[in-house]
Amino acid sequence: MVVNMVVSMMAPGQPGIAPTWTSSAKDLISTALGPSRLWATFGYGIVNEVYWPSTGQPQIRDLGFIVAGGKAWFEVKRVQRYTLMVPQPYIPLPTFIHEGDTYRLTLECVPDPLRDVLLIRYGLEGEGMNLYALLAPHLGPDTRNNRAWVERELYAQGGNNYLCLASDQGLGRGSAGFVGVSDGWQDFSQHGGMTWTYPQAEDGNVALMAELPSQQGVLALGFAASREGARTLARSSLSEGFTPIRKRFSEGWQSWGEKLVLPQSTQRMTQEAQLSATVLKLHEDKSYPGAVVASLSIPWGNSHDDLGGYHLVWARDAVEAGLGLLAAGQIDDAKRMLSYLIATQQADGHWTQNFYPDGHPFWTGIQLDEVSFPILLAGKLQELNLLSDVSGARAMVRAAAGYLVRNGPLSPQDRWEENAGANPFTLAAEIAALVVAGSFLEGDEREYVLSLADDWNERVEEWTYVRHSPLAQSYEVDGYYVRLSPPEAQGGLRGRVEVRNRAGETLLAEALVGLEFLYLVRLGLRSPHDPKIRASLVVAEALLKVETPCGPSYHRYNEDGYGEHENGDAFDGTGIGRAWPLLTGERGHYALQAGEAVTPYLEAMCCMTGTGGLIPEQVWDRAALTSKGLEPGKPSGSAMPLVWAHAEFLKLLYSQGSGKPLELLNVVAARYGTPPTPTVQRWRKDVPLRVLPRGRRLMIEHDQLFTLHYSTDAWTTVAEVAATPLPFGLFGVVLDTQGFEQLVWTLYYPHLGTWEGQNYDLQLL
Repeated sequence: MVVNMVVSMMAPGQPGIAPTWTSSAKDLISTALGPSRLWATFGYGIVNEVYWPSTGQPQIRDLGFIVAGGKAWFEVKRVQRYTLMVPQPYIPLPTFIHEGDTYRLTLECVPDPLRDVLLIRYGLEGEGMNLYALLAPHLGPDTRNNRAWVERELYAQGGNNYLCLASDQGLGRGSAGFVGVSDGWQDFSQHGGMTWTYPQAEDGNVALMAELPSQQGVLALGFAASREGARTLARSSLSEGFTPIRKRFSEGWQSWGEKLVLPQSTQRMTQEAQLSATVLKLHEDKSYPGAVVASLSIPWGNSHDDLGGYHLVWARDAVEAGLGLLAAGQIDDAKRMLSYLIATQQADGHWTQNFYPDGHPFWTGIQLDEVSFPILLAGKLQELNLLSDVSGARAMVRAAAGYLVRNGPLSPQDRWEENAGANPFTLAAEIAALVVAGSFLEGDEREYVLSLADDWNERVEEWTYVRHSPLAQSYEVDGYYVRLSPPEAQGGLRGRVEVRNRAGETLLAEALVGLEFLYLVRLGLRSPHDPKIRASLVVAEALLKVETPCGPSYHRYNEDGYGEHENGDAFDGTGIGRAWPLLTGERGHYALQAGEAVTPYLEAMCCMTGTGGLIPEQVWDRAALTSKGLEPGKPSGSAMPLVWAHAEFLKLLYSQGSGKPLELLNVVAARYGTPPTPTVQRWRKDVPLRVLPRGRRLMIEHDQLFTLHYSTDAWTTVAEVAATPLPFGLFGVVLDTQGFEQLVWTLYYPHLGTWEGQNYDLQLL
């Protein structure tokens, strides 16, 4: 009898269909300014993923509603007839009004500042209409093995995480089920109403449903490490009441928002700037202050259950957020982000590709721009005399600079996390970072990083500028900067690049163009009027620019595969790259420096937003596909909001007012306004010199101790010189090449007792 009772209590269909997250097309993000560790996201007028107890951990797929009466029923997120209101752009307190022919549903949502609880006040109008709540738990760490059950409240468990959904009006009938088989939506779809009341569903992709006995009331969704804790928090919030909690929430954000310092602009741009600053603030973790994730969304989340998504910290994106908040006058926020980056720096000076807010690595690749950007943030704060009370900044800069010295200039990954090699964006960041580091260092270390920066700056074109290619000829220019040139062993500038997300396809490096070269201008390494920059812009505008109803936007690079398919299906490892609003911002920064109008780019970014003004990662750039919600110039299924895009908007608006980019640091601009001519040029195995101008000294560098075995007469006579230590753990030999006609050499490693096994040479001009 006991066995039969257990079977009868369990919902059928275990384990349900494979779990997915929800759409990344968010209407709004919200969290309270207080000890609460809950972040709520909203899309299609309902609650989407709720993150708890950190920005790195989503715990539900969504919490939505069905309105039913007579023989009709409507899931409001699918009807998509709703409006969104907030009190101010910097008070993320959403009110959604869903309207159908026979009903009007108002939802007002507020995270409790004191508790890990989200409150939802609901009001339904419509004679004979009833309201049902649908909750899809995705409690970590394994969303495929959740448990859900019904008591006086609704509960779910995944690992050590629990949630409780309670109501101040109590709940009517409840049911637990397996998604796609016995969940509440399936019940309505099959029967036109709620007929199932399964008390539990275990070890699967579960869902919960509750009938709300009143048309007016408040729901509380609480999270804790125990069932009792989640229930206590939810019921405590209900006891205190929606109105006082809403008041406390609003006062916190009102106080913060009043401190924003923004340039004078149009009402629309000012509101977008206020929202953008708020978005950056919203993405900061509470347990780990200063940790800013790239987006509280999961790109194309409704097609997969990838745990990572964009709710991870990228050092580059975190710095972009810090600079964006500086542009909005939020100095303390920016300083806190620098302190967090100081804490998460690896022992050798780099930051991992991305990591959870607690610092635990997720992907472990290395991007040298991510090693450079924290130096630039420190340099900006130093330039503003705001760094004196940030402990550890000098040590961080020294360690990061040392990593760049030892491992640059070629990066294992570019800024799009796809390819190894040299690209103008990363090179610009590295060179500027080394110059900034020089202002933190002393003696030999200072001289070394500045000399190295000068050497790399002079060689940017050697590594990334191609001339007389078929592409150059077709656009009648001398040449252009490529998106990326692979390492020397793979052919360098004349090699081939694997185009990711294109099933292993490779193309010549000279055939791929991006906007990376614009950062050479942004950071002060090249003039906006440099003929090479202007020529590259001709090619980039022709290949990457998309005119949308909102204005111009740009692809990351031609032949990009990261985006929806031609028919609008979600990116699934392959696709077609779409236009990026943040690149509209990058083009706008160039317009500023070139003396062109900036406003069209700001207006375009304002327009390329979702329902609540959030800026997406990508916008749809083809004819409308209404059936899939894809409109030209409007958000695609990629991440939304994207912190980097909101930061880019804030920086562009600030820069328009100040007359120069926020990232253009005085120390870099002063050095490369009239670039110094390096007196020493460096040879490294990964970036060998081919020619050396007469009068220049040659430094041969290595990360191991070596003896240089060389000849100036084709090995007729031979000389040797032992390498000496250089700063940051390198070794080197400097040769005065005056009088040399040729130079050939090899290396001997005395500590290993081995020879290089290869000769090297260079031409002297």
